[in-house]
Amino acid sequence: MASIEQVLTRGVKKIIERESLEKKLKSGKILTIKHGVDPTTPDLHLGYAVVYRKLRQFQDLGHKVIFLIGDFTGRFGDPTGKSEEIRFMREKKEVHKLAKNYIDQAVKILDKKKMEVRYNGEWYDKMNAEDLLRLMSKFTNAQMTQRDMFQERIKKGLDIGLHEPVYPVLQGYDSVMLKSDLTVIGSDQEFNELQGRRAQEMFGQEPQDLLIMPILTGTDGKNKMSQSLGNYIGITEEPDSQYGKIMSIPDKLLPAYFTLLTDLNFDPPAGGKENPRDAKMKLAYEIVKNYHSEKEAEKAQENFIKLFQKKEIPDDIQEIKVGTERDLGDILLENKIIESKSEFRRLVDQGAIDVNNETIKDVYYKIEKSLVVKIGKKKFLKIIFYSSSKF
Repeated sequence: MASIEQVLTRGVKKIIERESLEKKLKSGKILTIKHGVDPTTPDLHLGYAVVYRKLRQFQDLGHKVIFLIGDFTGRFGDPTGKSEEIRFMREKKEVHKLAKNYIDQAVKILDKKKMEVRYNGEWYDKMNAEDLLRLMSKFTNAQMTQRDMFQERIKKGLDIGLHEPVYPVLQGYDSVMLKSDLTVIGSDQEFNELQGRRAQEMFGQEPQDLLIMPILTGTDGKNKMSQSLGNYIGITEEPDSQYGKIMSIPDKLLPAYFTLLTDLNFDPPAGGKENPRDAKMKLAYEIVKNYHSEKEAEKAQENFIKLFQKKEIPDDIQEIKVGTERDLGDILLENKIIESKSEFRRLVDQGAIDVNNETIKDVYYKIEKSLVVKIGKKKFLKIIFYSSSKF
């Protein structure tokens, strides 16, 4: 079990207010720790795990986590980081269906016995128009639109929906309803949760503290991990796929991935202890072990060694991302790997195309998971399949 000092330092970007939080933790009181999420996709990825692992550390110290499902706020969405007005509205039924997936996957990290699941529809669905207006009257338009994203839209002459600046107010009021002592969040949620502190003071409560974690960079090494960008690793993704994706990350991500996703320490290559490839194998093994089992981790590592190292497949092979089940021939043609369907048929007939080290014989071979394709003797491709429906 991590000590209080370790929980408050490892991987942590910022704490508001640290002195207050330390006092609460040393008081012996069981803290109510809020973490809210709006279900928007079918599956969770390792970006979510950064926060959930920190929540688990607080659970191990004896504190209670309230896993708050934004089944009301999730219907119209958090404007955080959105460069254009949010117009799409989800149905309550759809949000609840997605929420079930979130909960089922979150407990792969969180202790279910020390977690209480709540829904903010419990109070917002009961509010009438007057109640909502009274809550909104406690905040100002200037306070909400000072956010960078809204200022950028104003400069560009883009719309801001009337409902969008209300979102932080609602997220803040969640903290009032739950009497939250602490919230653990990604750095993109700092503004919203600061409204929670403001709201709690308005309603006579001690303001919650904020423990803020950094946003995990995706496998592309550039953007935050996101399903829509295809640069993510799913919590429930297949072991071989998890392992392979970790092995493909840029070396510069290793320190952050070790710190934020494992309990292991990264030994920089400059220290002469570990080269990047060995470090990635250790990291990949640990990730698969954590979300599947040690047996699956061993198997994934063996498969990787067999496929890449023993067959001398280069590390820097071309990657092609695929979002839906498709014919291999269509993928190769679209990416100009081959010039025509007839060329693909000829290569298949000649036994010149291998998929994961097995020669294919079907000209309609479909891609439905991540794999390596070999064309002829020297051409290698890595096809990354990121359809969430397959996880």
